[in-house]
Amino acid sequence: MIDKIVYEPIGIIHSPFTNIEGMPIQPEGAREFRGYIEVFDQFADGLKDLDGFSHIFLIYHFHSSKGYSLHTKPFLENTLRGVFATRAPKRPNPVGLSVVRLLSIESSVLQIQDVDILDGTPLIDIKPFVSGIDNRTETSRGWMDDKAFQFRTKRSDGRFA
Repeated sequence: MIDKIVYEPIGIIHSPFTNIEGMPIQPEGAREFRGYIEVFDQFADGLKDLDGFSHIFLIYHFHSSKGYSLHTKPFLENTLRGVFATRAPKRPNPVGLSVVRLLSIESSVLQIQDVDILDGTPLIDIKPFVSGIDNRTETSRGWMDDKAFQFRTKRSDGRFA
């Protein structure tokens, strides 16, 4: 059994959101918001060839999330759901995942758009989004099926602060 896993941040995500309340709850609702990523110098060489991708996955640490529950009321819901059937930040391992548009790379700074991430969030990893590999056509949205289009306009109410 693995006792402990430790990750070192590779950079910091910057966004216009300094408070959890009022933030978009998914990248779909953050299309007009821009931000940038400062990749730490010792990891900057790893950005080679990333500039050819239009979108990237950001894997990050929910640094403002404290504690967790295995059942939670996600945004757009008043029903308790299992935490692993949600994207709620209060999780046993507070890891977030967002797909953002990559606008440009200048040295070790990535300009991004569609940002739904709190300013100052530690970045754990970057992976390229590859259409044809990452897209799926035959999917189901579970309990979110009738709520999918609400992600464009719904904002955080601070329930996970």
